[in-house]
Amino acid sequence: MSGNALITSADAVFTLTVKTLFNAPITLENWATDHGWSGAQKLKLATTSLSIDGRLNKGFVPSAYHMTLNFSAASRSLPVFDAIATASRQARTVYELNGELLLHGLGRRFTFTNGCLTDYDPVPAGDTTLGNRSVNITWENVLPAGL
Repeated sequence: MSGNALITSADAVFTLTVKTLFNAPITLENWATDHGWSGAQKLKLATTSLSIDGRLNKGFVPSAYHMTLNFSAASRSLPVFDAIATASRQARTVYELNGELLLHGLGRRFTFTNGCLTDYDPVPAGDTTLGNRSVNITWENVLPAGL
């Protein structure tokens, strides 16, 4: 690659594993047109306070990472989330998710650990064409690395 990184998300690959529900990793596909995924908030690392005499006090704060995945209504990835949601409701439990996002253009990999499906759109909106469906996952940790 030349000195310029490619910022396209078109070559991104997101793989999901679901402990105790599926035996093999699932590659997610057919993302929404203009907005495939996003973090709902920044990852909080610390909290601070300033004492009355002007000293900054600080401390590490563990926090979860909330992520939204957006899919076209025709995505073959959606039945996976339908199955997770159905199994969760029937068994009254949550299933552990792990994921890996490869951004080939940037030469970066992000590993997501110990997550769960928090909520999702079970039905697409009935617009002129069927609307996108969103999936929200909360992760315990996100670990960036190079490919």
